[in-house]
Amino acid sequence: MQIEIDANKRTLQGKGASRRLRVEGKVPGVIYGGEGAAQSIELDHNNLFYKLKLEAFHASVLSLKVDGVKEQVLLRDVQMHPYKPQVLHVDFQRVDTDKKIHMKVPLHFVNAELSPGVKLAGGMVSHVLTEVDISCFPQDLPEYITVDLSEMAAGSTLHLSDLQLPENVEIPALMKGDNLPVATLIVQRGAAEESSTS
Repeated sequence: MQIEIDANKRTLQGKGASRRLRVEGKVPGVIYGGEGAAQSIELDHNNLFYKLKLEAFHASVLSLKVDGVKEQVLLRDVQMHPYKPQVLHVDFQRVDTDKKIHMKVPLHFVNAELSPGVKLAGGMVSHVLTEVDISCFPQDLPEYITVDLSEMAAGSTLHLSDLQLPENVEIPALMKGDNLPVATLIVQRGAAEESSTS
């Protein structure tokens, strides 16, 4: 699913201009990277605000239309107001289809209730990581990575090396030898004793 977003070129710079944009319901932003020069843009606040609520918006190659011209971009940074539901600034990075990108993608945990540690020992799964840094070409970027917990036993830990990665997707941390824990199955002492006596 390709998410599209519209923007216009922004000519006026500076804090005053950005403040005026926000009063008009617009968000200042910038596109950088790739072959082109950095380009200042403005986007509709409400449209952007609701798109930011989509998990896929943060971990997908987006189609950004600037004055009718489409570019493939990644969302790189969002500045929010400290206490108001307001987007203050947004950064996009152009995508080169021939170069690998680094992105954080969310982890979706499934089948915890089927695992022996939960079913038999009354354990609870603790999510150590909720997202993972991956490297791949833009066309191979997954919206999320599924973590199957169905085999987890009581007291066990699932690591990065246990993840089933989509084709052509790598985890840089693993290549550096950092096999971080992703989830652990904790059994509280009372629950374990009850299950062993029953």
